[in-house]
Amino acid sequence: MGSPSFLLRLALVCTFPLLLASSQPLYTNSRWIVTEDGERVKLACVNWVSHLEPLLAEGLSKQPVDVISRRIKSMGFNCVRFTWPILLVTNDSLASLTVRQSFLNLGLLQSIAGIQSNNPFIIDLPLIQAYKWVVERMGEEDVMVILDNHMTKPGWCCSNSDGNGFFGDRDFDPELWVEGLTKMASLFKGVTNVVGMSLRNELRGPKQNVNDWYRYMTKGAEAVHAANKDVLVILSGLNFDKDLSFIRERPVKLSFQRKLVFEVHWYAFTDGQAWVHGNPNHVCGQVSGNVMRLSGYLVEQGWPLFVSEFGGDLRGTNENDNRYLSCFLGLAAEHDLDWALWTLVGSYYLRQGVVGMNEYYGLLNWDWRDIRNSSFLQRISALQSPFRGPGISEGRPYKVIFHPLTGLCVQRKSLLDPLTLGSCSEAEGWKYTPQKILTMKGTYFCLQADDVGMPAKLSILCSGPNSKWDIISESKMHLSSKLTKGSSVCLDVDSNNYLVTNTCKCLNTDPTCDPASQWFKLVDTTRTSISARSLTLPVDSNLPEIISHWESVSSI
Repeated sequence: MGSPSFLLRLALVCTFPLLLASSQPLYTNSRWIVTEDGERVKLACVNWVSHLEPLLAEGLSKQPVDVISRRIKSMGFNCVRFTWPILLVTNDSLASLTVRQSFLNLGLLQSIAGIQSNNPFIIDLPLIQAYKWVVERMGEEDVMVILDNHMTKPGWCCSNSDGNGFFGDRDFDPELWVEGLTKMASLFKGVTNVVGMSLRNELRGPKQNVNDWYRYMTKGAEAVHAANKDVLVILSGLNFDKDLSFIRERPVKLSFQRKLVFEVHWYAFTDGQAWVHGNPNHVCGQVSGNVMRLSGYLVEQGWPLFVSEFGGDLRGTNENDNRYLSCFLGLAAEHDLDWALWTLVGSYYLRQGVVGMNEYYGLLNWDWRDIRNSSFLQRISALQSPFRGPGISEGRPYKVIFHPLTGLCVQRKSLLDPLTLGSCSEAEGWKYTPQKILTMKGTYFCLQADDVGMPAKLSILCSGPNSKWDIISESKMHLSSKLTKGSSVCLDVDSNNYLVTNTCKCLNTDPTCDPASQWFKLVDTTRTSISARSLTLPVDSNLPEIISHWESVSSI
């Protein structure tokens, strides 16, 4: 717990205080989620599973709930999307079953012993009280909670034929669903760290249709708000929560305002094996375009969009996931989206008939003690704080150069040192001019290409072709410049994370090529910039010539 990455994470939490909601109701202001005072709160969440057959938050046989809650906070997350099934609150015999009885019925004797050891207080609590107890323990650590109705019957989600997919399916009675939402909203009325309710996970299956979506989702939203006016009401789309395109022409009409949020899911497997069978630039451009067309447009229309599930195999061995994650993180940074990672869970009590299944998408390892992949936490750390929004302002927006593969941003130590990647909390601010020149905020210096394999440098001579940076490739994440001798190069990073320029990667149809080291996003932000610090000039600089040039380019 005293590792450098942990201490860095604590520093980041202190740097951006608006990350936390401080246990108060949240509202919406156009596309932003805000406090009552109007300051943005960015949802940087992790999914914690509690909807499987044992009906208990996973991991409580491995670690005390307070330890898990503190770990969530220390990893930089400010909220949990906490799953639950409808029958937990509508079936009295199930809700009143104790944790011990639930696990005994499933033959999970080893888990009972672990819960008894790590969380003895809950072992004989009714399941619904155990659920509420976990939520309250998270509140003590200032972790917000979004209650996510995942299924009707406890069990793993999701398939087109599991009976839980759409209104009217075998296990999806709309009236029972509304009853369950009402009871859950009422149960947590006044529990201040419960800030939202997601009405249903991944609507799907042959019965799905737009008219029934409006009919029942509106009814569910009104029921939740009537029972608990403090929570955000979060609506999912069709086709496994990929499609919200129908709202473009037919807005949702509710009796209340400033509480409506939409959610979307995006995984690599959403597009099969496209990321390894296709050229990554082409796939990223195509898939990102689809996401924006089906759901991302809502941000442009002034609605909050919550990516309530994304993730991948954190062992780092799945190329399909690896390529997708760089594309996703670029888009999430560009639009400064709210999100929830799947998943916190290191292992399950019982999943799909398997006892103790290891969860390779999980942040924590099998025994819930250590982080499965600390470099992945670094990749998402910049996205855990808001880049912009109400209350995140020092004036006009500027840009940071974000590198999705590492989760770092371009920064510098001094003019004499090469540009490098580092924490986005200490990133340089940039202006991207209409002439496609990247000038450093508060200075006359611009980013310039020197030669293939050489460091990118700062210069005040900004009129040449090597000072112009085009955003190219279908991914729109290559920054390309022309050298003085006419050949093109792209911004890249070397093995030491120094900024260099190299021949542009993967601009053809080759599916074996990986361009991720050359993917950058120019992200708008209003965070406090460090670029105003003084620049140290080389001792042999021609100062009169530099001053004269600064005066001549002062209009840039």
